[in-house]
Amino acid sequence: MDRNTNIVFGFHGTDPAFAERLIRGEVRVEDWVPSSNLYDWLGHGIYFWEQAPDRAKAWAGRGGVVGAIIRLGTCLDLTNITYSEMLAEAYSALAARQRRWRKTMPVNRGKLRNLDCAVINYAIKQFKDQTGTTIQTVRGAFLEGDPIFPGSGIQRESHLQIAVRDVSCIVGIFRPT
Repeated sequence: MDRNTNIVFGFHGTDPAFAERLIRGEVRVEDWVPSSNLYDWLGHGIYFWEQAPDRAKAWAGRGGVVGAIIRLGTCLDLTNITYSEMLAEAYSALAARQRRWRKTMPVNRGKLRNLDCAVINYAIKQFKDQTGTTIQTVRGAFLEGDPIFPGSGIQRESHLQIAVRDVSCIVGIFRPT
């Protein structure tokens, strides 16, 4: 697992009042409640679009946007092929566990990524159990949306996303311009 000292800028779309309270320091970063939906693309965490304030704003609709300075720390960086085998092994182990417990495997359905979420959360737990190391962030690239032009492999809503699992990796909050 990479111990990453890289700093990135992330943007989170949320309720405007909550965004303002975070930016003003009325809500501490430590009190920010991470998402724990069964369908979260990168497992549980606080989600940010990397370098993409406009994407966060579009997602939030009439919501607010919070900018964050994020230290990736111990990062499960899915833009690095090194971790592909780790996730494949986690999938196999999770599938075997589900069979033993006579439970069905979660399934991805469009943007609802129940299977991806379960496998990533399982891989992170296995990694902690085996090494004692906590994964602080998860980073992934997603090809999403319609092609920009006919025949293009470039899609309109493609993005890098970060799930921050350890709020100590959020080293600063700011108001995007």
